[in-house]
Amino acid sequence: MLDIKLIREQPDYVKTKIAQTGADPGDIDRVLEADARRRRLQHELDEMRARRTRESKELGKATPEERDRKRAEMRQLGEQISAGERDLAALEEENTRLLLMLPNLPRDWVPVGKDDSENRIVRTEGVEREFTFEPKPHWELGERLGIIDFERGVKLSGTRFHFLVGMGARLERALIAWMLDLKTQEQGYLEFAPPLMVNTATVIGSAHLPKFEDTMYRDKEEDFWFVPTAEVPLTNLYAREILEAERLPIYMTAYTPCFRREKMSAGRDVRGIKRGHQFDKVEMVKVVHPATSDEELDKLVENACEVCRRLKIPFRVVQMCTGDLGFSAAGKYDVEMYAPGVREWLEVSSCSNCWDFQARRAQIRFREKGGKPEFVHTLNGSGLGLPRTLIAVLENYQNDDGSITVPEVLRPYMGGVERITRA
Repeated sequence: MLDIKLIREQPDYVKTKIAQTGADPGDIDRVLEADARRRRLQHELDEMRARRTRESKELGKATPEERDRKRAEMRQLGEQISAGERDLAALEEENTRLLLMLPNLPRDWVPVGKDDSENRIVRTEGVEREFTFEPKPHWELGERLGIIDFERGVKLSGTRFHFLVGMGARLERALIAWMLDLKTQEQGYLEFAPPLMVNTATVIGSAHLPKFEDTMYRDKEEDFWFVPTAEVPLTNLYAREILEAERLPIYMTAYTPCFRREKMSAGRDVRGIKRGHQFDKVEMVKVVHPATSDEELDKLVENACEVCRRLKIPFRVVQMCTGDLGFSAAGKYDVEMYAPGVREWLEVSSCSNCWDFQARRAQIRFREKGGKPEFVHTLNGSGLGLPRTLIAVLENYQNDDGSITVPEVLRPYMGGVERITRA
C-alpha cells in the first residue's frame, strides 16, 4: 500500500511513477477526492462532538424551559453524529479499497519501459550444450521414460494437471530437498513449513488481494485462501508486530505446493508441465532494514543464481522494466534457465524488492533503540520454482538413448542413482 501522505504531498510524482507501470494515473485523483471527502466529514464530526460535549456541560446552568429545548437539540445532534459516523465508515472503506488497488512505485533505478519487450538482460552464465542429436522436449522424454503421466493427470483433474511417477517424482523431491539444504546450510535462511491455507487479512497483507482475487482458489465457507506461493504466509509471519532493529535482517525459506488459476495464460504452453494450476516451489522471503533493501535484493538474486550454477545449467538474469514489474515490486529481476528441448529461457525465479508496500498493508514495523516504529522492507524470490527447474534438468541432461543423467549435486538425494532409464 502506498503512503497516503506521499500521495497528498507529491501527487504529480506519484502519477508519473504510476503511469510508468502502465496503471491509470487518474486513480490518484480518485484517491485524493475520496481522501478529501473523508477528511471533511471527519472534521465536521469532530466539531459536532465538541459541540455536544460543550452543551452537555452547560445544560445544568439552563432554566427548565431552556433545558427541554437543549435536550431536544442534543438528541437531534446525536442523530446527526450517528449518521455521520456511518457515512465516515463507508468513506473509509472506499478510501482503503482505492488505496489497495494502487500498484507499487518503481524505484528510480528501474528502466522505464512499456512491457517485457523492454526488459534488460543483465548477464548470462554458462554455455549451452552442443548436442550430437536433436534434443527432445520434456514431455516426450517424460512419457518415454514413464516418469510423467499426462493422460491420468487429465483423467483425474483436467487439463494442466499431471502425475510425476517413480524416478520423476524422486527427482523433483531431490531438487526440493537439495535447494532447502542449500538455503538453510549455506545461505542463512531459516526453514518453515507454513499453512497452505490462510485468511483474507493475510492475503491482503501480501498484496495478492484484492487485485488477484480471480487467480486464487478459495474456500468461501471457512474464509480460507489456498496459497499461490509461500511468500504469502512468510511475509505475514510478523504482521501487526513491532520488531527490534537488532533482529533484522530476517531470512526465511519454505517449500510448498502452490495453487493459482492459469487464467492469464489461456491457450499458452498447453503441452508439458510448464504451466499448471498446482505446482511446487521453494520460496525465499526477507524482512530487512530499509537502508539495506537494495543490497539485499542483489544477494537474493545471487542466492537464486547459485542454484542454477551448481546444477550446471545455462542461465541469465533479466531486469524488469517499469511496465513488467507486476503489482507489488518496486524493483525486480528474473532468473531464467535455458531449456534446449523447448528452445526457451524459462523463468525459474522472480526476485522482488517490495520496499514498504507489503509492510504497510500487513503492519510490519521495527524500532531502533529510543526511536519511533518504522516500516520494514520485504523481499521475495523463488529459490527455485518447480516444475520449470525440472524441465531444465530433464532437457539439459538428456542422452541420445532417451535416458537422463542425474546432476552430480542431486545424486546423494537420489540414493546414488546416476542415470534415469525406463523402468
